[in-house]
Amino acid sequence: MHTFAPDDLQAVWLTLKLAATSTCLLLLIATPLAWWLAYSNKWYKGMLAAVVALPLVIPPTVLGFYLLLLMGPHGVVGELTTYLRLGRLPFTFAGLVAGSVLFSMPFAVQPIQNAFEAIGRRPLEVAATLRAGGWDRFLSVALPLARPGFLTAIILAFAHTVGEFGVVLMLGGNIGGETRVLSVVIYNHVEAMEYEAAHWLAGGMVLFSFIVLLALYLAGGKLWKGVR
Repeated sequence: MHTFAPDDLQAVWLTLKLAATSTCLLLLIATPLAWWLAYSNKWYKGMLAAVVALPLVIPPTVLGFYLLLLMGPHGVVGELTTYLRLGRLPFTFAGLVAGSVLFSMPFAVQPIQNAFEAIGRRPLEVAATLRAGGWDRFLSVALPLARPGFLTAIILAFAHTVGEFGVVLMLGGNIGGETRVLSVVIYNHVEAMEYEAAHWLAGGMVLFSFIVLLALYLAGGKLWKGVR
């Protein structure tokens, strides 16, 4: 039986912590954004949708590089956080969270947006005729009907964050206990030719990915409607 090193277990815990934190923040950001994209008729809607979906096609290392510049000492975000006495985000857990939220944004926004669009305006209009206010319609009608999309967003955003490598390596580096997540540890083991340890960790990620996809598949069409 393989015994995991303390650094490996610490990386697993840090990865789960990063994925959970990023997913919670993504839900808070993606929900109003998805609602606006689903029902807005503004001319710049397509442009914003393209920006949200950009991490789907841009290489992770490219995104990580520009985030590093943006959050660095001479970047706009870096100067702002320094002015607010919050410190600099690169090579910190907070920086990893910020990068993960941006990198996984489309995996949260698109399923929720698709779920809102599938509801249509009719149920909301019916609720309005029953004197339900805006927040009441959103909380009592839209959210329950869009639940499959939210579940899909949670699963995909969490799983996608767990498997990150390019962004976290560029933005977080390789600091034990702070930014050294599971994908970076696997890379370290391979680089050191410690293939047994890499096999166990990589195999665990393969199994985790399979379970995520199997859960989505077994849940049936309700969840897959949230994914394009």
